[in-house]
Amino acid sequence: MFGCLNLLTPERAVAAAQMVQRGAVFALNWSMGLPDPPLFGRQPFTHEVTGGDHSTSHDDVLHNWNTQSSSQWDGFRHIRNHAARDDEDGTGHFGGVPDTDHGMHHWASKGLVGRAVLADIGRWRAAQGRPLQYDQADPIEPDELLECLAAQGTELQEGDVLLMRTGWVGWYESLSNERRAEIAAPDALATPGLRSGERLAEVLWDMHIAAIGCDNPAVEVWPPGSLADADTEAAARADRRRLHEIFTHTLLLPMLGLPLGEMWNLEALAADCAADGRYECMFTSAPLNLPQGVASPPNALAIK
Repeated sequence: MFGCLNLLTPERAVAAAQMVQRGAVFALNWSMGLPDPPLFGRQPFTHEVTGGDHSTSHDDVLHNWNTQSSSQWDGFRHIRNHAARDDEDGTGHFGGVPDTDHGMHHWASKGLVGRAVLADIGRWRAAQGRPLQYDQADPIEPDELLECLAAQGTELQEGDVLLMRTGWVGWYESLSNERRAEIAAPDALATPGLRSGERLAEVLWDMHIAAIGCDNPAVEVWPPGSLADADTEAAARADRRRLHEIFTHTLLLPMLGLPLGEMWNLEALAADCAADGRYECMFTSAPLNLPQGVASPPNALAIK
């Protein structure tokens, strides 16, 4: 039910609290209305405020709201794996647990508290003279995460939440409405991200982290298969048991139990870390207590 989140122990929560020095709080949820239009064919929601201008009270009603339309945790119901058995469906979701037994309510029942470390890949790549191309499938090699952390003088500890900033959210906010609509069109989206493949799963697993939260749309590069040779991409799309070769979500969520955070707003936190040279903080997240929920806004805070 919890996967790598089991590493967020009470002892690690206590240790994380000791890192709060200034009381600076950074909310990591992006606006619920962004991206606009939503990506991946998801539909926009409508916000209805009940009552009139002179009513005693108002309520909010969100029509057609998708929990993954903005900042999100991918829960363990989101992606299944097809490779671990010979039948068509494989082992399914994390731990072989039946689909409907998963849900965000499990994560919400305990809350997520621990130490977080920021890897500011965007700034680091720019300093290397290789700035990320935000409208292209620009790969971040998994080992570059380690190089970035070393350059920052930051050391990961077991059970950390790794935050990875590419700068995509800041770039997106600079776009015109017309350009936002263009990249939201079916098959038009291309974004930088971690290079898909087994090496990505190996690196993240060997870090012994509890979760990863990123500011790009998919953690890994998008679209899937865009960096693979034509034969590999065709084979992976034809045989879902090989899908992990071009789309590592199918290893990270159902096989490793590693929660994936996407489209988090890390801009203010990253600017503060660059200013004081301190890339660690206390981290909290309160997912929606939604029974059988597939995903949730992170409702995450970083506290320094």
